[in-house]
Amino acid sequence: MIYESAAEWRSAPRKRVLLFGMSGLGKTHVSNMLRARGDWFHYSVDYRIGTRYMGELIADNFKREAMKVPLLRELLLTDSVFIASNITFDNLAPLSTYLGKPGAAQKGGLSFAEYMRRQEQHRAAEISALLDTPRFIERAEELYGYGNFVCDSGGSVCEVVDPDNPEDEVLTTLARNLLLVWIEGSEAHTADLVARFDRAPKPMYYQPDFLHAAWAAYLDETGLTEPEVDPDAFVRWTYARALAHRQPRYAAMARNWGVKVTAEDVARVTSPADFVELVARALEAR
Repeated sequence: MIYESAAEWRSAPRKRVLLFGMSGLGKTHVSNMLRARGDWFHYSVDYRIGTRYMGELIADNFKREAMKVPLLRELLLTDSVFIASNITFDNLAPLSTYLGKPGAAQKGGLSFAEYMRRQEQHRAAEISALLDTPRFIERAEELYGYGNFVCDSGGSVCEVVDPDNPEDEVLTTLARNLLLVWIEGSEAHTADLVARFDRAPKPMYYQPDFLHAAWAAYLDETGLTEPEVDPDAFVRWTYARALAHRQPRYAAMARNWGVKVTAEDVARVTSPADFVELVARALEAR
């Protein structure tokens, strides 16, 4: 770890951290607060994925749908309209929509093969965006004068690394440059996340082995064929299982590569000074 003690962290003129954990536990909230109220550069991995690495794929998907509408088709073919996604740190809907959900086409579903193809595109993009982090640390200081840096990782970071491999390329690169901080949720948080997801299911990235097993189990359990699957029903069924799948991977990342804080403590952070002290206590506890 780049900070071996709380004292070293507190006195560091350049504080650099990567936040990871389940979506919805405060990573982006804290990152936005640090950017708005302190001398911190905010690097969003999901934003980087959706703009640099998958932006063209997302825009082409919009155009593909627009070409089905005669009026828009004519305008596109004559370069009379411009179609692009409007991804922001707080609105990643274009990326999520592109990933999609498998199941019945009439309900907006993708074939499972196409779904897995897009999942693989996301895997490659996420790894590239994570490996871009050191370059953005340099850019943040050189171009804008930011010494402090927070990397707001996606909830799927644990799916693209091997936390028990001491030579994992992504984790070794990140650990050389930042302190990895896990925001750990409680069982109550998990229940709340599941309930929230049930109200508004959204596409997510998961490991291919996990998805293949989940898809086969779902078809077996329901007796449905691929064209009969309700896409929302499948992703709802998968979500709680995915959280259980991710929890030990997050824990291994914190154990082998960083520190952990609780979501309850993160919720009480209201200033950069609060955040610095929270991380210091995590280092002391380690």
